[in-house]
Amino acid sequence: MHRVRDARTTGRDMTTSAADALAATGLGRIGQIAMTVRDLRGAVTFYRDVLGLPLLFEAPPRLAFFDCAGQRLMLGEPEDGEAPRGNSVLYFSVPDVHAAHATLTARGVTFVDAPHLIARLADREIWMAFLRDPEENLLAIMAEVPLTN
Repeated sequence: MHRVRDARTTGRDMTTSAADALAATGLGRIGQIAMTVRDLRGAVTFYRDVLGLPLLFEAPPRLAFFDCAGQRLMLGEPEDGEAPRGNSVLYFSVPDVHAAHATLTARGVTFVDAPHLIARLADREIWMAFLRDPEENLLAIMAEVPLTN
């Protein structure tokens, strides 16, 4: 499912192209990411107490907002009571994927897989490990590890 790719020539080109496209349209960084959950209280407990995300505020009865290092995450219950499947995957940047994996495992998180190499770029490697929240949404921790010359 997650294969290692040698992206030595494409990694920088894509970054430059994305920056140029944003500059041309006037779009900035993404201001908020939303995920639908069936049980807001349970989700708040997991994201705040297990993952350690600061809870910014709640907008009762169905919304909670978290700070993800300057990126706002909104968790919300649907009005019709049915949470859709297929939410986006959230990738949390961590400085050390193995240390984060050990810390979260100690907090009771069960991972889908162990930390593994996803891509080897010209100047860094990208490592990830995947997990699920109590709602079965797929999450990942990821680290970009600089290569030493």
